[in-house]
Amino acid sequence: MDFNIPQDIADYLVVLDNFIEEKIKPLEQKDDNIRFFDHRREWARTDFDNDGLPRPEWEDLLRQARQLADEAGHLRYALPKEFGGQDGTNLGMAIIREHFARKGLGLHNDLQNEHSIVGNMPQILMLRDFARPEQKHLIQDALDGKFRATFGLTEPHHGSDATHMETRAVREKRDGVDGWLINGEKMWITGMHHASHMMCFCRTSGEDGDAKGISCLLVPADDPGIEIEEYMWTFNMPTDHPRLTIRNVWVPESALFGPPEGGLALAQHFVHENRIRQAASSCGAAMYCITEAINYANERRPFGKALAHNQAIQFPLVELSTQAEMLRLLIFKTAWEMDQMSKPDVAIYLSDKVSMCNYYANRLCCDAADRAMQVHGGMGYSRHKPFEHIYRHHRRYRITEGSEEIQMRKVAGHLFGFMGPNKGKNRNEPFDFAVR
Repeated sequence: MDFNIPQDIADYLVVLDNFIEEKIKPLEQKDDNIRFFDHRREWARTDFDNDGLPRPEWEDLLRQARQLADEAGHLRYALPKEFGGQDGTNLGMAIIREHFARKGLGLHNDLQNEHSIVGNMPQILMLRDFARPEQKHLIQDALDGKFRATFGLTEPHHGSDATHMETRAVREKRDGVDGWLINGEKMWITGMHHASHMMCFCRTSGEDGDAKGISCLLVPADDPGIEIEEYMWTFNMPTDHPRLTIRNVWVPESALFGPPEGGLALAQHFVHENRIRQAASSCGAAMYCITEAINYANERRPFGKALAHNQAIQFPLVELSTQAEMLRLLIFKTAWEMDQMSKPDVAIYLSDKVSMCNYYANRLCCDAADRAMQVHGGMGYSRHKPFEHIYRHHRRYRITEGSEEIQMRKVAGHLFGFMGPNKGKNRNEPFDFAVR
């Protein structure tokens, strides 16, 4: 077994670090842009008088960073070469995201807006794999920023349970054109304030609770039948997560995206890739907090000696460091294994390991940020340190991308034979924890 980071990825980290120093850091310092990352960050980012939405200056700065990264060939790293990418691997993305997060807050990688100079960009692959021939132009439109689609899945009354979707689409012909009439409500539809379209998931057939019978329709975001009821203010502002109502919105048959009646396949299309990359970010952020706490404990000298001499300081950081090291290896191992399998096989054999990585990394990050605050004392609690921001941001991921309870249920399903390679095995047969 070779636990070294592959040389090509290690070399690429050096290239990325140089790019950050030469291009991103100067932009971060220009025109007081550092206000978006220092103690003023929440106020600088948030337009509190405009529903708590991101300030245009903040979003413009993110666009400038992404443009620089795209021009340098980094933004599309994970995409296939046919789309200007580098055929980046899951292992490569996990290593990069962990590396970026260990640097702390910065314009190079700010997950509050899912922003990074090495983009995730799952929508491009979704368009590649599910768009009909006449919709393929949307791939280039998305790369050019002309097609910006939100993911309209979640609803106010059902949350994680998409199978009880109340948004309905019924067939209706207008002016001789077959189409769909949509009515319903949606919640947490991130990015709606600058979207061109919404991928609106609707029940088109079947009964409540059926996985089959849900379709995805591409709805123009500016349709007058879409009403933003409110933007939900969150633990970590700004917000771009509205609750909205859809009233008598009609779209033609050509708006159907993905398999008819099988729209939930879209929701699952990139879930494992998203979860392992997000886990890597949480692990990296946790390691940043741990390192900062250790350094501060060595520097701070109350009562005549460094804090680091106290076991009350040492032992919690020992626990966190141990957990982070083990988690980091599991994340990289799982990402590497994902690269050896087809997507269907990943769903069968690795889904539980991805869930382990994700829920535990998010929890660990919150624990590490909390401990860093405690070690730093009053300054740790202040906004002059980044720990409160890291905690507030990563606390979100214990709910989104599948709550940790959903993730743990997935792991339990594999352990107890309700899903995965042990599904249906006679309960009297010995369980194989390592089955692949």
